Amino acid sequence: MSISHFRDTLEVQELMERYRKVRARTVELCKPLGIEDYVPQPRFFASPPKWHLAHTSWFFEAMVLKPFAEKYNEYHEQFSYLFNSYYKTVGDRAVREERGAMTRPSVQEVMNYRAHVDSAMEEYITSDSAQDMLLLLELGTHHEQQHQELLITDLKHTFSLNPIFPVYRADSNHIIDHNDAVGWLSMSEGIYEIGHNSSGFCFDNELGRHKVYLHAYEISKSYVTNGEYIEFIKAGGYSDFSFWLDEGYEWISKENIDRPLYWYCIDGKWHYYTLAGLKPVDPEAILAHVSYYEAQAYATWRGMRLPTEQEWEAASDQLHYGKRWEWTGSAYLPYPGFKIAEGAAGEYNGKFMINTMVLRGGSVATPSKHCRPTYRNFFHPHHRWQYTGIRLAK
Repeated sequence: MSISHFRDTLEVQELMERYRKVRARTVELCKPLGIEDYVPQPRFFASPPKWHLAHTSWFFEAMVLKPFAEKYNEYHEQFSYLFNSYYKTVGDRAVREERGAMTRPSVQEVMNYRAHVDSAMEEYITSDSAQDMLLLLELGTHHEQQHQELLITDLKHTFSLNPIFPVYRADSNHIIDHNDAVGWLSMSEGIYEIGHNSSGFCFDNELGRHKVYLHAYEISKSYVTNGEYIEFIKAGGYSDFSFWLDEGYEWISKENIDRPLYWYCIDGKWHYYTLAGLKPVDPEAILAHVSYYEAQAYATWRGMRLPTEQEWEAASDQLHYGKRWEWTGSAYLPYPGFKIAEGAAGEYNGKFMINTMVLRGGSVATPSKHCRPTYRNFFHPHHRWQYTGIRLAK
């Protein structure tokens, strides 16, 4: 697959406006932070805000400016090593677990780096040589939006480890939303088409529209709520191995897990950490921060299951989604005809199609236009620091 398959048409002015808006949004997300908040990395999977700010700039520098902008002057020869994530095509990179050890460059120097890249990008986007690269440039903006979501969820994880439960912003609870619908949606047996099929942007893992045969099934119109999940906890769901996949039960036993991430039992009542501080758990609000293992165990306890990603997409035009990433029962695999693109862009998705599970729908932290029916997110089954929830099927 070539990069040109991402989108049929794109205008220069449209891209320029998008680029400016996306880049400004990343900086805006950091405005509530103190200077000390930019650096810590308590877990290998959660990168510091300073690294996200630099990496998203490095992406444009490494993928666009250095290979294609003839007059571009690299900002710093070691920044590629510091801020490359996993692109082996581009060169060596720092160990992921050590991103929080980068006290230098300073936050101000990273902001200077962003300004340097932005200046060069604005000049390049309007140049004649950029005409064949507009779709790659658009990919860069969507890549940065993915990191905006990660910046928020990574920051939440870091803040959650602080016993004073820091407030990022008073209006950033993010997990107060309730269901918009109840009941079950019945889907008929038949052949359905799955995959991206429009002129708008998509990632390469959404391509390869194809037909699938689905047996008749029902899918919940609502997400599982906190109150419903509390019943699972009260019923001993975390201690009964019969509900769990063996690997999942081994995981909760080893890690001493008996509740969703960020939950605390205080004076006999459940509370959870939010980016607006510690709050009492609202039993009617939608559950968040559970792993695939927990989602699967809960579904089994209810005598149901998780939908496959094909079932989810076939029903998506009749569902309310975008509030939680929804675990599916599908492993992350390529669609028919999928081919890894040449060059560094080919490392974006294809090489991760192993040992991860697909999530659908988007969340409260996801940029709105990423919440499309064909979007395929993927994480290892034990991860739960994203705004992940449960929708049941039967």
